[in-house]
Amino acid sequence: MKDYKTAQESFWAGEFGNSYINRNESEELIANNTMMFSKILDKVSNVESIIEFGSNVGMNLFALKNLLPKTKLSAVEINQKAVEVLQDFPDLNVYPMSIFDFKDENSRDFVFTKGVLIHINPDELQNVYEIMYQTSKRYVCMVEYYNPSPVEIDYRGHDARLYKRDFAGEIMEKYPDLKLIDYGFFYHRDPRHEQEDMTWFLMEKRS
Repeated sequence: MKDYKTAQESFWAGEFGNSYINRNESEELIANNTMMFSKILDKVSNVESIIEFGSNVGMNLFALKNLLPKTKLSAVEINQKAVEVLQDFPDLNVYPMSIFDFKDENSRDFVFTKGVLIHINPDELQNVYEIMYQTSKRYVCMVEYYNPSPVEIDYRGHDARLYKRDFAGEIMEKYPDLKLIDYGFFYHRDPRHEQEDMTWFLMEKRS
């Protein structure tokens, strides 16, 4: 396996990342994600290109394809087994690499993560914010676990693999032209469309 910069990258590129695929691939999840993104996309306009950082096998991208069938989709994914699955996704541009290695001169209208920033080494978050900001032509969306102050949480018996914090607040402080458009919360007890307890933040570049 490649030597990665952080232990978190190796974790997701390796066996744990492989087993995650089997736990998080279902038609029900695509349906739930379609509902979720329909709420988020209600506040956007003229989105012709989307890139997801940390897409796994594309459960979010399938939902977006349902909602925006003509939009050009791209995915950045570190786990090779997940990349192999993504190869079967129609008209998807796949970048098989760590977020930290991503470089592309082409910006996208809508840049997002869902359940990814929570697994990034906190020392590298500023780099990820910069990559997301520079890649975005207009919108940045984060769907993550929120906490007003940084906190580390045990993750399936592993230390230093899950963090909560105000990711959106931090990126907006870093880039003052990034303005909050809307935000919301998805509850794990929702009787119709179950999601993990995640908060979403939709931001737009404004001068």
